[in-house]
Amino acid sequence: QVQLVESGGGLVQPGGSLRLSCVASGSIFSGAAMGWYRQAPGKQREFVSDISSGGITNYADSVKGRFTISRDNAKNTMYLQMNSLKPEDTAVYYCKLVRFGNVYWGQGTQVTVSP
Repeated sequence: QVQLVESGGGLVQPGGSLRLSCVASGSIFSGAAMGWYRQAPGKQREFVSDISSGGITNYADSVKGRFTISRDNAKNTMYLQMNSLKPEDTAVYYCKLVRFGNVYWGQGTQVTVSP
C-alpha cells in the first residue's frame, strides 16, 4: 500500500514563498514518476509540475520560472519550491505518484496567497 503525505502549505502574502513536501511510504519511490497538481475552488484539478525517475522535469506555463520541483530518493520525498507566489496560485496542492501503471494521490495541502 502506497501512501503519500503532503505538507508545507499555508497562508502567504503575494510575492512570498513556500516549499511543499510529499513523502511516500513503501519502496517504490525511486523508480516512480512524481508530480504536483492543484485544484482551486470551483475549478478542475490541473497539472503544475512533474519529475521523472531520472530527474527530467516539466512545468505548467503558469508556474515556469517561479516553481521548482525536485526529489530526494534517499528520503522518499518530493518537493515543490514556490516563489513569487500570486493570488491565482491559491489552491489545494496534491502530489501524484505513478509506478507500474498504478496512480496514487496524496490528500492535499492548502496554499492560500492573500494580502
